[in-house]
Amino acid sequence: MRYDLDDLRLFLHIVTEGSITAGAHRMHLSLPSASARVRSLEHHAGVALLIRGRRGVRPTPAGTTLARHARDVLARTARLESAVASYTRPPTAPLTLLGGGSAMHRLVPRALISFLRAHPDTDVTVSESRTPRTVRMLADGEADLGVVLDDEAGDCGLRTEPLGDDSLVVIGQAGGVLAGRTALTYSEAAEHPLVGLDADSSLRRWIERHLGPHAPVVRHRTTVADLNVLVSLAAAGVGLAVVPRRAIGPHQPLDVCELREPWARRHHLLAWGVKDRAASTATMALAEHLRHAALAEPSLRGAHADSGGRQPFHDG
Repeated sequence: MRYDLDDLRLFLHIVTEGSITAGAHRMHLSLPSASARVRSLEHHAGVALLIRGRRGVRPTPAGTTLARHARDVLARTARLESAVASYTRPPTAPLTLLGGGSAMHRLVPRALISFLRAHPDTDVTVSESRTPRTVRMLADGEADLGVVLDDEAGDCGLRTEPLGDDSLVVIGQAGGVLAGRTALTYSEAAEHPLVGLDADSSLRRWIERHLGPHAPVVRHRTTVADLNVLVSLAAAGVGLAVVPRRAIGPHQPLDVCELREPWARRHHLLAWGVKDRAASTATMALAEHLRHAALAEPSLRGAHADSGGRQPFHDG
């Protein structure tokens, strides 16, 4: 009995999120397409894998078993690809990986740790780069892989695949000015003192580009270069901050509100360089580690948008 790896990834997303809709969203699939894939999985397995209810879905005992083995299969696939990676690329030619500030916060480091441990003979050159520059370098054959934003990558002509949610939220000290709020606009957030990233950071420039010339006047109490520091300042009550939801660390006492702006809904894509149309096994292995790192991102569905009320964020 054989299973498609993408179907297994979809099933794991659904189990993690507790929702077929949310799982489809993470895979950039329509709900009908995701539902059809789940039904195909169940037909293939010959047994129900999900229990469907008004509040979402949960795995049956068979579904729980499939999810556990799916994680093992995906991990073994990455190890299998990495076993011969060093033979297909000279050790003097490192892989080049590019990504924006949000991706560099946790996603890329997590993937690098696992990849470099598994591939002692393969080096990786990593650089922070905004999506337009990353796309250009990938198209020019100057990089192997890039983590880009879907709205900026557009129809870039590169091979891409969905990697995960990178939506923006507003955070503040638990029990502070966000208490009781579930969502607010950027203008509403700007009525309060903010803490932000330095003016040349990729996330700051991305936000300002979408705000345009009529952006509200903001009082930044301070600006910093690091997302970890920014989140810590917001948690300490220094000011509100707009950050990617995935930047919030485990067990930090924060109030989290959805940012009610169309541009706040964004996603990471994994983009491949043109020189790897026939990708090396090392590149494919690094891509699988990036997928696994994205899949390992904690589920945040307990935050404001789904809870209907104030809830301190705990990533545990």
